[in-house]
Amino acid sequence: MENKLALITGATSGIGRATARIFADNGVNLVICGRRIDRLESLKDELSEKVKIHSLVFDVRNKELVFNSIQGLPEDFTQIDILVNNAGNAHGMDPIQSGSTEDWDAMLDINVKGLLYVSKAVLPGMLERANGHIINIGSTAGKEVYPNGNVYCASKHAVDAINQGMRLDLNGKGIRVAAINPGLVETEFSEVRFKGDTERAEKVYKGFTPLKPEDIADIIWFAVTRPSHVNIADLTVMCLDQASSTIVNKK
Repeated sequence: MENKLALITGATSGIGRATARIFADNGVNLVICGRRIDRLESLKDELSEKVKIHSLVFDVRNKELVFNSIQGLPEDFTQIDILVNNAGNAHGMDPIQSGSTEDWDAMLDINVKGLLYVSKAVLPGMLERANGHIINIGSTAGKEVYPNGNVYCASKHAVDAINQGMRLDLNGKGIRVAAINPGLVETEFSEVRFKGDTERAEKVYKGFTPLKPEDIADIIWFAVTRPSHVNIADLTVMCLDQASSTIVNKK
């Protein structure tokens, strides 16, 4: 895997940051993407002694900026071997009748349209080389629906469908397509969902041992290091205490 190049969205925290670190530890060069320039630069400084690394500052919702940023990459960072579509968010947790349309727009724009924009920007190079690997980060929310999860679950069901459709459309093109669908992972996810209410967010992960970002990064690393004829098409992972989105063994 040395001298391979990976582009990771949402690299400023959680699963994206953990994936960047495990890739760098194993000699994979990086294009790290995110909205928070200070965090991107901090991660770039941390990993630059291990691999070649370039940062792109954009919000995946901004179609023009996504395409301009990726198409304008320096020559050493244009041949992207691995794309990790990790950027995604949940906003609010309200019943459908009182949900915020701004929250709905944010989830659909980031989780669905953002994934599509980045994929479309990266795919031409993979198709030209007849080689590549796309990892789409989904969720158990894309496999089931839970109360007050309505639009977030819809966005992750869309990711599941896009992943399947992408795999069909790219069949025979030399490009592997995979989805990793985590359950409860202790990241900034709940803090964002509850709009900075840290007390409410912390309660989500109390009373049991949730997954860590590094657990998912390990699985992503496993997927991309399989022999070229092996594709981990669709993998769902939960912690021991989680049986479903609504059944968690809390002590």
